[in-house]
Amino acid sequence: MELLHVGIAALGAGLAVLGAGIGVGKIGGSAMEAIARQPEASGKIQTAMIIAAALVEGVALFGVVAALLGVLTA
Repeated sequence: MELLHVGIAALGAGLAVLGAGIGVGKIGGSAMEAIARQPEASGKIQTAMIIAAALVEGVALFGVVAALLGVLTA
């Protein structure tokens, strides 16, 4: 039973990290397209991109911590 809990937690942590990677990739790609279209707005776009990427990473970290807490409490 303990092995099942560890496996589920590992799956949850992996999905959180995978989702964060996809999210940050989409944010970066969209920001590069926006900068290519309007180079004069690159400062504002870059600032918004960094804030959005930080929020996505924060959610991913929360998912990993929640998965690890699931292992510790089980």
